[in-house]
Amino acid sequence: MERGRRSRATSRPSELPMRVQDSNRMSMVYTTPQSKQPSYGKLSLTKPSSVNSERRTSFFGARTSGASMPRNSLMSGFGGNEKIKDARPLHDKSFVQQCIRQLHEFLTEQGYPGTLSAKTLQSPSTKEFVKMFEFIYRQLDPTFEMPNSKVEEEVPAMLKALGYPFVLSKCSMYSVGAPHTWPQALGALMWLIDTVKINWSLMKQELLFSDFCEDNDNIEEGAEFNKLFLDYTAETYSKFMQGDDTFEDEDEAFLSKLKKLYNVDEALLVSMEEKHRILSKEVEHLEKENQTDRLMTKRMERVKLQADLKKLQSYRSSLDSFETNLENKTSELNNELENSVSHLQSLKHERDELQQVLQNQKFTPADVERINREKRELQQTISTLSKSLEDAEQYKWNEEIALAKVKEKAELKLAEYHKLARKLKLIPQSAENACGQDFEIRPFECGASNMLQHKTQIQMLLRKLISDVEEENSRLANLKLSFEESSEQISSNIIDKSNDLKQLREQMRKLDEQLDCEMQELAREEQEWAAEIESVENHRKLLEKKVNYGYDEAVQQLKAAQQQYHLVLQETNEERRTVANNLASVFTTAANHLSITEKSLEDLHSRVQRVCSKAVEEDKAAVQKLRDTLKNFVSAANSL
Repeated sequence: MERGRRSRATSRPSELPMRVQDSNRMSMVYTTPQSKQPSYGKLSLTKPSSVNSERRTSFFGARTSGASMPRNSLMSGFGGNEKIKDARPLHDKSFVQQCIRQLHEFLTEQGYPGTLSAKTLQSPSTKEFVKMFEFIYRQLDPTFEMPNSKVEEEVPAMLKALGYPFVLSKCSMYSVGAPHTWPQALGALMWLIDTVKINWSLMKQELLFSDFCEDNDNIEEGAEFNKLFLDYTAETYSKFMQGDDTFEDEDEAFLSKLKKLYNVDEALLVSMEEKHRILSKEVEHLEKENQTDRLMTKRMERVKLQADLKKLQSYRSSLDSFETNLENKTSELNNELENSVSHLQSLKHERDELQQVLQNQKFTPADVERINREKRELQQTISTLSKSLEDAEQYKWNEEIALAKVKEKAELKLAEYHKLARKLKLIPQSAENACGQDFEIRPFECGASNMLQHKTQIQMLLRKLISDVEEENSRLANLKLSFEESSEQISSNIIDKSNDLKQLREQMRKLDEQLDCEMQELAREEQEWAAEIESVENHRKLLEKKVNYGYDEAVQQLKAAQQQYHLVLQETNEERRTVANNLASVFTTAANHLSITEKSLEDLHSRVQRVCSKAVEEDKAAVQKLRDTLKNFVSAANSL
């Protein structure tokens, strides 16, 4: 199994037919790991040779893989002749200002040697644009130098060689700072900056096969590999001509030399097997959990929660407006009550003054009648105001009760929200899904404006959390699909091998039945011989009884019978040994065939493990690229 794991062969070294089919033989030509593994090497930065050259080298570089087949650049999707319409809002002033800020930040961070100002970047000259382009391009190729002549032709050609999907005309380079040409040139610079950032992110990634990608030369075409391969071919062909069909010793020696030549890391292979085993367990676990379609359930729950959240928000807004109205009404009633109380106090004060005047003066009956009449009017006014005050207090009390009920309902809704948030592990701030954010709502600890701001902040955090959950679900779904495809392929291989094992077991069963039949035949023959011996003994007894009638003749017949018995017994033993030897050879052949089948299954399993590990690494690289793209997009969105 270890030899099968290290083998990178694809065909038999010799083209001559085999004399005997042997499954233990290595059936593939050895190739180097570089020809089988994808090119994960460093990006080769090459300088364009000239402006008028028809074939320009992308900054990603051309790399040979497999049988010296060139690989396309990572940006090859933009290199076609079809014109693509630029979907970016380059004529939007806000977008152009944002691009200018990003360009200024990038040039400042990377140490641009020239002078930078907002006025300069609003409408730069052609010379300043060329300097910025040269500085940014040197982030890809430090040895790049801008030619002094035909710059208007060189810059569009270099962008096209890099894979820029849009057209930057030569005429626009004569007046870069014009209002109708500067947005296109600025868009080209922003695309070049994004390309530089992608190149940096790819160069920072850890390489899986860094030993094979340090040099640009093909190791397989080297002198050491050719010498090893020629020596191996000469030895095996010499033995083949002598009549051998298996070359296990030569194969082992050749493999050991190849391992030394290519620095094969056994620990890496063991770790990759362990990773594959862990991932297989995770796939099985996910398949078991997915039997009830948890993803659909979670989506339905999310839809319900979103609907409840919208209802809660609308109810809360209506509650806030109702509370505001109640507060306004309460303030109005308090003002009226204060006015009534002040008016009542003034009336009481006036009454006291009148009583004092009445005590100090002598009144006529007309004055007394007038005073009594005014007193009745004042008492009537006081009773009316007292009744109005009682009605106002009653109305205030009713409004406070209604407000208390509304607050109680709001607190219940808030308690339900907090309960749901704790169930989703969003509260407290140190919870698992809170990510350090505070999702708790404290409605009565701050004013209306702070409450609205807090509400908006929580809504933004919840939307971000929902988007993160959706992205994670989509990533897990894609990962599950890839694992299911690998699992289906492995299951089909296992079914095929199971059918082969069933056929072998059927053959073994037939051999067991044949052995039982032969054993029964032997037992029947032994019974016949025992019957014959018994008859001979009876005959001997008869001869002993008739010893007087021919003792010598009877003794001679007895000896002859004994000799015949020993001869027959020896033949029987010989036949029994022959049958046992035949059965042993049959069982040995079956066991050898079974071991060969198991070895083939192990080789197949190792190849499947390599394919799975390769797919996992490619998925990791793709996920890392997607994450970097997402980070760039999020940074761009935040800058907006």
